[in-house]
Amino acid sequence: MKKIASSAALSGRAERIASRTRPDNWKKPPRRIEKSECITCDTCLRSCPEEFGAIFDRGLDVVIVPELCSGCPSCVLECPVDCIYVDEDWTQTDETMWNHIELTAKDA
Repeated sequence: MKKIASSAALSGRAERIASRTRPDNWKKPPRRIEKSECITCDTCLRSCPEEFGAIFDRGLDVVIVPELCSGCPSCVLECPVDCIYVDEDWTQTDETMWNHIELTAKDA
């Protein structure tokens, strides 16, 4: 059963989207999806806790936005093909993806 996030947690997500940064107090590295192994089933997207909302379906692929990902294992535990890995060497999310995130956040 999916937990409902508090309004404070959801506003924390909005702050991360606005600042486009990952909190310093998150000690675990974010996760990444290996595109060549992913079957685009969106199970990870549905399992990502609402207060993070770090996983997005871009049509042909599913991506994890590192600035929004706390590194928790929720998506890893649900992935049927085990294609989600720790991303120690993550890079910042590109402008196009941030624009998509901002549009979807306004619709929520």
